[in-house]
Formats: sequence, structure tokens, C-alpha cells
Amino acid sequence: MNGKRTIAILTGGGDVPGLNPAIRAITIRAVRDGHRVLGIRRGWAGLVDYVPDPKADNSDNVQVLTEATVNRAGRTGGTFLHTSRTRPSHLPKERVPAHLSGYTEPINDVTREVLRNLEHMGVDVLIPIGGDDTLSYGKRLNDEGLNVVAIPKTMDNDVYGTDYCIGFSTCVTRTIELTHRLRTSAGSHERFLVIEVFGRYAGFTALLPSMAGAADRCLIPEHPTDIEQLAELLTGDRNRNPSR
Repeated sequence: MNGKRTIAILTGGGDVPGLNPAIRAITIRAVRDGHRVLGIRRGWAGLVDYVPDPKADNSDNVQVLTEATVNRAGRTGGTFLHTSRTRPSHLPKERVPAHLSGYTEPINDVTREVLRNLEHMGVDVLIPIGGDDTLSYGKRLNDEGLNVVAIPKTMDNDVYGTDYCIGFSTCVTRTIELTHRLRTSAGSHERFLVIEVFGRYAGFTALLPSMAGAADRCLIPEHPTDIEQLAELLTGDRNRNPSR
């Protein structure tokens, strides 16, 4: 980017390892290139609650990020900017802040106010870090003319059009660790052990741990399952296993 810009960063949805290091990397590069960096607190909620008035106290909604700030946070998990699942295009009436009392529908779209708040902050580029819900609203703002650079984050690894999401590697390693710990229990009782991992409609969180040796069989939502065939395969697996 040519010239000094104001870059805003926010994190939305669930927290995963790697968020603070991502915020740190963005901030350090931007600051060293001469740009101003803002951290939006609590995801999209910070932009909904922001009051575009010079006299208003918005310290709970936005903060200036410096190298010193992000260096301390980069060594910790989660997100020091905090997060929420607020979606400005689908804001329930009871969630509308007092200064936006004109929005009285059961579900409200306050995108116009979000854009006004970003303009009041002087934001040139917004960097949302999140999953499908967070980034789909980021696309909405991009369609409205805002410069948006999205970073995919979800342990499910299911953000469409991306190869890898922040948090996925932790999901894989933790799933493998958990599975190995449960093997002794399965063997002691001579039982089949079925582990269900999250991932909505994507099978990455089940497939990769299985490929790494954590499981004998794997079911993923992308492919239909023949229960009779699966039962035969599992029976064969059990009969061949010394622990049954």
C-alpha cells in the first residue's frame, strides 16, 4: 500500500490457537511500513456498539495496536481482542444498542451504521479473522465498497475456497492425542470405540487424524456410508486385534 493507511483487525466466532500470533504479524508488518493499526474488540459487536461521536468513550470497542501490545499477546492463546457471534446484518431487536434505537424490527440490518463507524475511525482496510459467518459478513462490506482482506479461521477447516485455516492443526493434533488415550479403555472392555468430531458438513477433522493413524475406519459427510459394509469391516478389524 502506498501512503499511510489505517488498518483495522477483528476476530469473530470461536476462539482458536493462532489468533494472537496472526494479529501480531499483521500489526508488526503494518506499523513498520508506517501504517496505523486499530483492534476492533469483540468482533463485529465492537463496530455495532461504536458511537461515532468525538465525545464518546469507545475504549471498550476499539484500541490502537502497537508492537509492544501485540508482542505481549502473541505468546498467549485465544484472542486478546475478544470475540463474539454478533452479525450486524441479522441483529435482534434486543441486541440493538441504545444509540441505534431507531432500529425496531425483530431482526435488523445495521450495515449502514457499521460503514459509518468505520468511516468515522478513518479505516482504509479491514481485516476480519474468522470462519464462514464472520467472513461472509466481511464479503458484504467488501461488496459495499470497503477494502476487506479476510483471514480464514476455523478448527473445522471448512471455509470455502481456502486450503488451510488457523486453528485446524491444533484440532488434528488434539484429536489424535485424545484417540490414542482412549485406546486402552476400548481394549480393556473389548469394545468398538466411536469418536465423533465436529466439522459440520466437512470431513477434514475426521479424515486427517485417521490418516495419521488415530483410527481404523473413518466416516466423512462428503461420502455416503453403507452401514452393513461398515459393520463387516469393523468386525474384521476387531477379530484381528489382540485386544478385540
